[in-house]
Amino acid sequence: METSLELPAKPIVLIVDDTPENLALMSELLRNDYKLKIANSGARALKLATTGDVPDLILLDIMMPEMDGYQVCQILKAHPATRDIPVIFLTAKADIADEEKGLQIGAVDYITKPVSPPILMARLKIHLALKAHADFLRDKSAFLEQEVAKRTREVTAIQDVTILAMASLAETRDADTGNHIRRTQYYVQALARKLSSHPRFAALLTDEYIRMLFKSAPLHDIGKVGIPDRILLKPGKFDAAEFEIMKTHTTLGRDAIDHAEKQLGTQVSFLSMAKDIAYSHQEKWDGSGYPQGLSGVAIPLAARLMAVADVYDALICRRVYKEGMGHDLAVQLIVQGRGSHFDPDVVDAFLSLQDEFRAIAARFADSDEDLEQKREQLNRISAQ
Repeated sequence: METSLELPAKPIVLIVDDTPENLALMSELLRNDYKLKIANSGARALKLATTGDVPDLILLDIMMPEMDGYQVCQILKAHPATRDIPVIFLTAKADIADEEKGLQIGAVDYITKPVSPPILMARLKIHLALKAHADFLRDKSAFLEQEVAKRTREVTAIQDVTILAMASLAETRDADTGNHIRRTQYYVQALARKLSSHPRFAALLTDEYIRMLFKSAPLHDIGKVGIPDRILLKPGKFDAAEFEIMKTHTTLGRDAIDHAEKQLGTQVSFLSMAKDIAYSHQEKWDGSGYPQGLSGVAIPLAARLMAVADVYDALICRRVYKEGMGHDLAVQLIVQGRGSHFDPDVVDAFLSLQDEFRAIAARFADSDEDLEQKREQLNRISAQ
């Protein structure tokens, strides 16, 4: 990146005047210090300003036929490629009103004829130096914006990889496949987008909230890492004692994420949401869930969304120990839980998104190879 404020060896000056004598006079005066472009009309000036080497400064006459200098300046200032080129009016119009108009439409200076060569040269030098400084600041600002964007992408990528790595670690000890992570991630995103226009949720479900929700969702079952294999891998129904241990995965997940956040020494929005999801996605609308027995809107919204997504996916998808349920039957069970297990409005959103849920399930479907690998993996864990 160029950081010098020095002017180029020969800055380019475009001289615009319809009088040959004036063009010759200006050319003679400036040719030793500047590379010149010459235009004898407004149309020609606009063409030269946007083709080839862009001028560093434009000396512009006002009184020209067809298109006067004011019109030329206005067009230059409206075009992204030429709006930052300083324009100096060089004219015989000496009225204050004319000068005021010229400056209002974007000129940086206004010099009346006959021209004093020392004054003209001094003003050219000043405005070229100002332009060089402005160009430097713009270039530096653009460079810094690019660097910030680059660092932001890197941080986001690190976050995403870390989350997926943590979530995948939990999945290696569970009967689900890694695709469960992806499916539930897209389910909750679809639900959130659908509900973002709902009066109950519009204020909360901003684009940023939905982005954080999508990022956080894979950690909903991270606490299963702490559940003993004899319970986590059990293919049949849990007895009462086993179920009590299994229920602790919500607290274990919340505590693990909370510990990570405390290690950072600052609150992180997506980790805060991840804690809500991990801790509360097994709560039920009527208060019969766990771990706290929360009910209604006391359950964090992110957890309410995950509850529908998680149950739907558990119903329809194959596991190493069961076949998946048909979509229609799964929908019936979700509807039966409307107002008891699930937030009624979230269920209504789910019903309107059935085609999208089917598409997500198909997109991230578990293959026979996935299930076989999972079966072998779990067998190895069980034998240890």
